[in-house]
Amino acid sequence: MSRHRHRAHPPLRRRLGGILATVALAAGGLVTLGGTSAGAAAAPAADGPNLVRNPGFESGLSSWSCTGGSGTTVASPAHSGSAALRAAPTGSDTATCAQSVSVRPNSSYTLSAWVRGSYVYLGTAGTGTTDVSTWTPSADDWQLLTTGFTTGANTASVTVFTHGWYGQPAYFADDITLTGPAGGDPGDPGGQVPDAPGGLAAGAVTASSVALSWHDVPGATGYTVYRDGAKALSTTGTSATVTGLAAATSYRFQVTASNAAGESAASTAVTGTTAGGGGGTPGVPKHAVTGYWQNFDNGATVQKIADIPAAYDIIAVAFADATTTPGAVDFTLDPALKYSEAAFKADIAAKQAAGKSVVISVGGERGTVGVNDATSANNFADSVYALMRKYGFNGVDIDLENGLNPTYMAQALRALSAKAGDKLVITMAPQTIDMQSTSSGYFRTALDIKDILTVVNTQFYNSGSMNGCDGKVYSQGSVDFLTALACVQLEGGLDPSQVGLGVPASPRGAGSGYVAPSVVNAALDCLTQGTNCGSFKPSRTYPGLRGAMTWSTNWDAASGNAWSGAVGPHVHGLP
Repeated sequence: MSRHRHRAHPPLRRRLGGILATVALAAGGLVTLGGTSAGAAAAPAADGPNLVRNPGFESGLSSWSCTGGSGTTVASPAHSGSAALRAAPTGSDTATCAQSVSVRPNSSYTLSAWVRGSYVYLGTAGTGTTDVSTWTPSADDWQLLTTGFTTGANTASVTVFTHGWYGQPAYFADDITLTGPAGGDPGDPGGQVPDAPGGLAAGAVTASSVALSWHDVPGATGYTVYRDGAKALSTTGTSATVTGLAAATSYRFQVTASNAAGESAASTAVTGTTAGGGGGTPGVPKHAVTGYWQNFDNGATVQKIADIPAAYDIIAVAFADATTTPGAVDFTLDPALKYSEAAFKADIAAKQAAGKSVVISVGGERGTVGVNDATSANNFADSVYALMRKYGFNGVDIDLENGLNPTYMAQALRALSAKAGDKLVITMAPQTIDMQSTSSGYFRTALDIKDILTVVNTQFYNSGSMNGCDGKVYSQGSVDFLTALACVQLEGGLDPSQVGLGVPASPRGAGSGYVAPSVVNAALDCLTQGTNCGSFKPSRTYPGLRGAMTWSTNWDAASGNAWSGAVGPHVHGLP
């Protein structure tokens, strides 16, 4: 949020210092080692069927496991059939997607795949001889990669994998084949690693448990349930209840099947949210409108809190200021507003009596608050709580546009929550680039505090073009930009009640990216009901979506409150 206008941010770019190609299987997973591609030329292989399960990703990610939740399936582009793999690397993860395949000792195999993207790798690990991989530095269209290997004397299974490279765009893979002699005894289903379970679904929930069920896998003798990547329980049946969970919290579950030959790849993940609010905050409406009130005069209408229309459910007072104490903030009314402290406090109390929440926003374009260690985290919590007690604020808004430390910001907000109680309102307003990946500081902070987080209102403006959750690039100022980018957060682990659409109230409210209120309403309909979408339509709807945010109530007033007059009733009328 800017005291004047937001800066546009150029796309992030990373220079590759070299290419690493040979990949081996270590105890912690696939590890990339320095070297050159081994076995780039295909070795002779015996005839045989394709041994890769779900090779075209027509069954989602069944039989495949992708590091860090980096993989998904898309309908387009696909080399053949109705789906392909899309996997998105980050600055710390190459987006490796792999599966274990049963093979025979002392046998030759050929591995191939069709790929698209930059620095896409295909290979095998655990061959018992020389592990191989091949790669392409750039494939604007589908390109065939092929390599081959021979198994060792005691090799019964190998790992087939694809991956991209650190900081590079998402890559695509399809029609992955491994041909050669099939492993195990075809007449003995226990002689081959079973397929990954399909049909995983979350059922009944309580404040501390989530019930799960999945389809039976032929040849499986047991199943293992994973919660957020960690083993939760084992069972021999096709259903289980995971207990000991926190209330109002979303968890990511996967299931594997196993038998004497080994454990399958993980199933497609599902999210289950325990009872107790689904990330909501007592006193905040199910569907809410957030507006920023400017404690300065930059040409927009100068307002008092009492002047803000009733359409706004959460009012963020912008901004608190950094002090000389690391992490601490303070707030003083701008004298230019001619607004007394007593009147300010009374207006806040009147809004709260009308069912509204008023929070103090920390940051803005010029905000330089640093919370980078335990001491500054405590200073932040103490100072924000002091402002809450002094002015009556309901909570805090995090709008730091100059970076934040997810470890210590989460620590600070939890310390504040311990002081303020369960009615604390915590909102965030990250820039679009800050919510493109779950590894970013803002996204990590949001996920780390999702049990106490109210809403993340991402600023979908001053952004240029960005990737949507389908891997396509969308330009700001459109319904597709709002829906496809909000989908990244909705599918990245946040509860729908914790996602809001942040937009300017008028063309003067931001440097670029303004959309008419009708476009905002269309995006809300698309995400919650699947109607009024543009070219992008999400694979599912999110009826619990929190709502929308605008910068600012002052710019809204300068345009006759046209934004809140149109978007406010629409948000409050959502199902």
